[in-house]
Amino acid sequence: MMAGLRELKKERTRRHLAEVALRLFDERGYDAVTVNEIAEAAGVAKVTLFNYFPSKDCLVLDGVADDTAAVVAGRPEGQPPLAALREHYRRAAAGAVDEIDVGHLLTQVRVIAATPALMAGVYQAHLGRRYELAAALAADVGEALAPLLAGQITAALTTLQESFFQRLAAGTPLEEARRLMAADVELAFDLLENGIKQ
Repeated sequence: MMAGLRELKKERTRRHLAEVALRLFDERGYDAVTVNEIAEAAGVAKVTLFNYFPSKDCLVLDGVADDTAAVVAGRPEGQPPLAALREHYRRAAAGAVDEIDVGHLLTQVRVIAATPALMAGVYQAHLGRRYELAAALAADVGEALAPLLAGQITAALTTLQESFFQRLAAGTPLEEARRLMAADVELAFDLLENGIKQ
């Protein structure tokens, strides 16, 4: 029971630190805000902040890249990798509406888009995840094809996310944005599995 409460408290502290940082970055710009200011505004010591986030950019980028390699590696025996990924993103699109804080998400996207260092961090995160995905795919499709398939999957998933964010930013209600994302997931994985028919 105590371990559960401790983990809950840690998660609340982690979320609070990220929320405070994001608010400050949105108000003043990422480069204008120091780690000391974030810690002070959050009511914690700087060392506590670094216990949760090893660097300033992690306050914004933590969890930006989905762990597609883990989805592939953890799929049921006999299930093809693309089928596992399709199912994962179907569930994401169908998730409960209250799972997403649209305001927070849009602020995060706005802060990242306005900060070249964070955009580079997103690129690096996606690149690392793509290499991990290729390694997870290699046993199924071979060493030569794995990087190509991982690149195609990553590009498709990045496009799905960007479309989702753009719809929310344009004022599309969350339920409608999720419905459209669900249709996009099916189209994206149909293209990945079957290619473009002419």
